[in-house]
Amino acid sequence: MKLLALDTAQGALSAALVEGAHVLAHRFEVRTRGHAEALMPMLEAVMAEAGVAPAALDALAVTVGPGTFTGLRVGLAAARGLALARALPLVGVTTLEAVAFPVEARDGEAIAAAFDARRGEIYLQVFDAAHEALGEPMIVALADAPAHMPGGRFVAVGTGAGLLAGELAAKGVACRLADAAAQPDALSVARIAQARIAAHGPDRFRLAPAPLYLRAPDAKLPGGLDPVPGA
Repeated sequence: MKLLALDTAQGALSAALVEGAHVLAHRFEVRTRGHAEALMPMLEAVMAEAGVAPAALDALAVTVGPGTFTGLRVGLAAARGLALARALPLVGVTTLEAVAFPVEARDGEAIAAAFDARRGEIYLQVFDAAHEALGEPMIVALADAPAHMPGGRFVAVGTGAGLLAGELAAKGVACRLADAAAQPDALSVARIAQARIAAHGPDRFRLAPAPLYLRAPDAKLPGGLDPVPGA
């Protein structure tokens, strides 16, 4: 199965094309803006490097958040368009799952994935050593984060890892920083998606995934309406 994955949700842009255990092509760059302009050229470069035409794809995967409002819409719109055009399954993966995926926990550690959400808050989710979620993704005040975490020791990853580790240390909780990228990578998204398709079959993913908004967007439509009601 040839699977194309992409991420535009946080402070990077990446795409990966995999087939089984093989990485056919992979691109990653740190980018805080301009995702919309750079995404399609990156996807075209990945496909060209792999020598794979769009018609040969079997599945797609994309990050669904949490992340920036604009970044999420760029990635989801592109992935949904490709999935619709080719009638392909589309797997949604959270940015917290993606950033936690490469992290190796030591004995007794849980993996704390955290992104800096600004305003004294972080996006947070905790996983066990096998990368199984121990709770739902959330946005919490940094000072309140320890109260939302299980007991024990932690390895933290993500752009909010240093903030979280400092808060935990102040409360006497052991937490080290992971030797892993702080931004999500489409290659991790691809691996997570492969596992889900293998476990549940492609038909589970025929409906396009919804974006995960843990904080309502700041932008308002004319009249003060929320552009994402109920987000």
